[in-house]
Amino acid sequence: MLTYPGFLYHNNEKKEAITIKLGLDRFLDEEYQPFEGKRIGLVTNMTGVNKDFIPSIDLFHRHPHIQLTALYAPEHGIRGDAKEGESVRSTVDKKTGIPVYSLYGKSKKPSEQMLEDVDVVVFDLQDIGSRYYTYIYTMAYMMEACEAYDKHFVVLDRPNPISGAQIEGNVVEEDVRSFVGLLPIPNRHGLTIGELAWLFKDEFHYNCELTVVEMDGWMRDMFYDDTGLCWVPSSPNAPTVDMAVLYPGTCLFEGTNVSEGRGTTKPFEYVGAPFIDGAELAEAFNQLNIPGVVARPTSFVPTYQKHKDEVCGGVQLHVVDRMALKPLKAGVTLLRTVATLYPREFSFVQHTNGKYFFDLLAGTKTLREQILRQDTDAFFATCAKEEEQFKGLVKPFYLY
Repeated sequence: MLTYPGFLYHNNEKKEAITIKLGLDRFLDEEYQPFEGKRIGLVTNMTGVNKDFIPSIDLFHRHPHIQLTALYAPEHGIRGDAKEGESVRSTVDKKTGIPVYSLYGKSKKPSEQMLEDVDVVVFDLQDIGSRYYTYIYTMAYMMEACEAYDKHFVVLDRPNPISGAQIEGNVVEEDVRSFVGLLPIPNRHGLTIGELAWLFKDEFHYNCELTVVEMDGWMRDMFYDDTGLCWVPSSPNAPTVDMAVLYPGTCLFEGTNVSEGRGTTKPFEYVGAPFIDGAELAEAFNQLNIPGVVARPTSFVPTYQKHKDEVCGGVQLHVVDRMALKPLKAGVTLLRTVATLYPREFSFVQHTNGKYFFDLLAGTKTLREQILRQDTDAFFATCAKEEEQFKGLVKPFYLY
């Protein structure tokens, strides 16, 4: 196994380096054998690499006992070069000559035709640990298709990068479900992708034939940089583990007229807008003493998306204690602070159909109203109740 010398630093503590064994590596070493002679389709992208950074596409294609016949591309494309929300085309992989079917284009559900040349679908994507990320719903739709068209579904498990020890948030209400919140899970779900697959099958009735290839050595309290593996950005705006830690909270800014830092070097760590005074916002937020995070005043100029080429005042959120931090609470509190300081300038983005994208992210319509009223206590009370219920629901699905 690949190991990294020295130590990892986490919460100001020195820890001996560890290297886990991914589901991908276990599959290639031993677990492929039941599927030898079967035609295999692979759902993957740039995150599907082994411990030595070799893409699973290449590893499957040249493996003497694996017959790779199709590739499936989620949001951001098979090689990670598509922006968020950008439609992905079906194409042919230039390196292998294998057809690539888009799962983020006109339809997000695989058709029977897309699956006609495979017997087994293998899923190898790095999730980010938050329910907004579309990869987990790509998995749900593929599981649904595998059940409908009698295909075996195999998940190669990977770490939850923000640990499996904490769950935070409300579950998505029925009338605001979408591809950023398709199923009733909280903002920070605390599960690996393999554990989610078992939850989807047994609790949400995606009843395909399922195999999960587990990791060796991963423990629930690990963050990604505790694993001995190097972080491969799971999307163009997911450059660091700290970004992933903050994402369950700061992603909510996508539904507002405040930039969440897209088009900068610190997406989801930077938050700001032309009407914000960074020093004023940092002082107001820091006075609330949210555990585990400190706001630093800053300014930035997004190169695309909201406020492109405009100077934005705002803050960078610095994670100072990951174990103490509740990112959803931090994000909602920062939102409420912005709404309080700048009531005339701040707004939630309303689409032409009259709906609010923020409601889809929040998983409820009530949080938007509570933020405007500057009273989110009821929301956090709901979260506390639903977190406990979800913990009880998912414990039987823990693999680690």
